[in-house]
Amino acid sequence: MSDARDATEPVDETELAIEGALRPTSLSDFVGQQKVRGQLQLLLDAAGIQSRPADHILLAGPPGLGKTTLAMIVAHESGRPLRLSSGPAIQHAGDLAALLSSLTPGEVLFIDEIHRMARSAEEMLYLAMEDFRIDIMVGKGAGATSIPLELAPFTLVGATTRSGLLPNPLRDRFGFTGHLEFYDESELERVIDRSARVLGVDLPSDSLAEIARRSRGTPRIANRLLRRVRDYALVHGGGEATLSGVRAALELYDVDSIGLDRLDRAVLEALVRRFKGGPVGLSTLAVAVGEEAETVESVVEPYLVRIGFLGRTPRGRIAMPEAYAHLGVARRTEDGLFDHL
Repeated sequence: MSDARDATEPVDETELAIEGALRPTSLSDFVGQQKVRGQLQLLLDAAGIQSRPADHILLAGPPGLGKTTLAMIVAHESGRPLRLSSGPAIQHAGDLAALLSSLTPGEVLFIDEIHRMARSAEEMLYLAMEDFRIDIMVGKGAGATSIPLELAPFTLVGATTRSGLLPNPLRDRFGFTGHLEFYDESELERVIDRSARVLGVDLPSDSLAEIARRSRGTPRIANRLLRRVRDYALVHGGGEATLSGVRAALELYDVDSIGLDRLDRAVLEALVRRFKGGPVGLSTLAVAVGEEAETVESVVEPYLVRIGFLGRTPRGRIAMPEAYAHLGVARRTEDGLFDHL
């Protein structure tokens, strides 16, 4: 008889509960983002003293830094229910109207990737955020009538990875905007240490530091790598995540010594070897690695730019000297000679 799980079997609820426990539930447990945490704490405390919903909150920053977790914490510390949605799911004003009209008083509405909402929905949101009402159009043509609909007071928490795409009228209606920054290695070590204790992983300090070094300044990546290290330790290490085991696990999953994965290296290899270091256009580079241009721009480039491997110029993307050194490739200089590694 096969030991494989039948497709109709329920997922292990204990494992799901453990994975959910990796998210902190209070600002005091949330690691990093000290300035944003302090600003949010003041906003929530003031709202609590006045017995009113907190001001609308916009959280901006790269993926994986804790925007969704902070939205959950806002709801938890306010003692309010949380409603989750996303910009791509709101493609018509009617979608937003149905969502807003079903909110209970004081409820926290979280909209992820809020910059991807339909324009008609954005315009409806202006009035909802400011006056807690929306106008519903009934009928068509000359006989159309606008009917105002009062909404229960709510707190909107919007999250965006591209705040520049938000129209100014929407951005200005948020009472607070928090900009999340990448984490340093010491902060990531604290994140991983907490997650390891939740997952029951025995993680020595050198193993912890190794995972943090390869996590690209991002807690989501750190927790993902920790889970893969845990799996490797269970299968090959008797449950102990030694330094050699951590390195073997991350090598198995194509994560190199500074956190670059397969796609990162594919982009660098194409830029350095195929296009001689650039400049090359984003769409051409994306075709060369078989990915969408948006994926390369939003997922790969931010980290490569941050560590100085890739540069953006008006003529296109270029490889920086550090990229050549990491790949072990000699760099052609302006006089036609090659730098020695």
